[in-house]
This record gives sequence, C-alpha cells and structure tokens, in this order.
Amino acid sequence: MQSRFRSDRRLTARMGITLFLLGLLYVAFVVALIFLLKSWVLVVVVAAGLLGAQYWFSDRVALFAMRGRVVEREEYPELHGVVDRLCAIADMPKPVVAVSEMDMPNAFATGRNPDHAVVCVTTGLLRRLEPDELEGVLAHELSHVAHKDVAVITVASFLGVIAGLIVRFAFYSQLFSDGRRDQNTAVVFAAVMGVSAAVYAISFLLIRALSRYRELAADRAAALLTGRPSALASALTKVSGDIARIPTKDLRTAQAFNAFYFTPALGREPGVARIFSTHPSLEQRLDQLGRISAELSEAAAPGGV
Repeated sequence: MQSRFRSDRRLTARMGITLFLLGLLYVAFVVALIFLLKSWVLVVVVAAGLLGAQYWFSDRVALFAMRGRVVEREEYPELHGVVDRLCAIADMPKPVVAVSEMDMPNAFATGRNPDHAVVCVTTGLLRRLEPDELEGVLAHELSHVAHKDVAVITVASFLGVIAGLIVRFAFYSQLFSDGRRDQNTAVVFAAVMGVSAAVYAISFLLIRALSRYRELAADRAAALLTGRPSALASALTKVSGDIARIPTKDLRTAQAFNAFYFTPALGREPGVARIFSTHPSLEQRLDQLGRISAELSEAAAPGGV
C-alpha cells in the first residue's frame, strides 16, 4: 500500500546505495572470518541467526531496552486518537502504540514493515508537548514507517552489531585466556579483531550518513502531511532543549538507540561530534521547516500555485 506521505526519491536512492555498500561489506566480512577461523559453518550459522533475530525481533528488543510497553486505547485515548487520525490522513496501517516510562522526552518507531511496526513515546514527551506538537512528532515517526527506512536502518545496523560483538568476544577471550595459546592463534585473534573493528567503523559512518538524511526526510514529510511545520519546529526546539538538561547518566541506556529516536539522547553536540551524529543539527532541521512553512504560505495565498 502506498501511503500519502510525500515520497522521497533521494531517500530511496540513499537507502539502496547504503544497503548495497553494506551488503558488499557484509560479504567481505563473512569471507574474511571464514578464512581466518577456518569454519564456514560456524560463521554462516551465527551470522544468519543474528541477522534473522535482528530483523524479526528488533521491535521487541527496542521496547524492552527502553522500558516500553504496548498500551490500549482505554489507557491512552488521546495518544491513540492522534495516531488514528494521522494514519487515516496518510492512508496507512495503524502501528502498535507503546509508551515508555522515561522522563526523557523522545519518541521512536521500529519494526520490519508498515504492517509490523511500533510507535513508542515516552511519558516525558507526553507531559511536555501540546497536542499539535505531539501530532508533529508522531507524524515524523509514522513517516519513517511509511518510507520503510525504519526497516532499512534496522538491517543496516546489524553489521555494526555483529562486528562489535566479535570485537568484544575477541578482546575478552584474550583478556581472560590462560596464556597458553600458540603464536598462530594469537595472530588469528588479532586479525579477527582488526577486521571486525574496521567493518564496525565503516558501517558506523555509512549508517550515520543515512540516518541524518532520513531525519530531514521525515521532518519534511511530516510537515507536509500535517500542514503545520511550525508545530513540529516547536516540538523540536522544546525536546532538544529539555534533553540537554537531563543528566547524562539518565541518557546512557537511550544512546544505543539514537538512530531510531526523534532527537538524539545526547543534548547539544558541538564541534566534531556532529560528524558522528545520527541526526542533523537542530539549526538544519529548523531551517528546513522554515522553508516549508514559507512554501505552504505562498501556495495558500491568493494566486498561489
């Protein structure tokens, strides 16, 4: 089903290129591990198992990690009402609605496709936003589902996850070894660790580049669907400012899921940190929303196109 969210060919192209490059990297990674570990069965079974788990259970893992739970209409009627209205406007299936008992104001969408998606908001977000601001945030999250970039970012992040796990495994294996390994074994472990670290770094940069663009695409699609870019801009400003004031220790759990969040759980990110951010800067997002607002005003004016 094609939703009424504005399609974005550049986002589709970027998702395709990212998946293609990560696919090549994944094949090279598996071949390198098979060559180093001399066991293609072990490598293929473990890699396929983790990929399947990441694809099928990503929504459950995300909800569990962020202390989210599925809520029914009777418990959160206003939240369900906003999601119902947006899904009707966008002509898309309604996702599962969840709430996370966290003071951090944020929201995220996850799931393998529009028919198996979850949209989760924190109680901190519900408490801080006005109804029109909440609608803008939820429209942003629903656009991720409609554009299918949630599924793409889930699959894309898999390579970084498995590479990171292998790096940790190799490190702790060396750390807690009894020192009786021969030189060849040590060389193999060092090679595996080096290859995994390189793969993690490359996948990290590719995912960051895609993630920043998809956030701008979601802002744009949400603003055009609701017709109120100013409400989304207000929500962005409010949420970003409040997250910056939350103690870092309260954000550590959330940081692993920054690529899925409405705004990153890092507060303000000065200098070089922006290069590695999962999101564009607040200024970029507000500038884009300002341009969309001007375009909508011009189109609505007498004689506008």
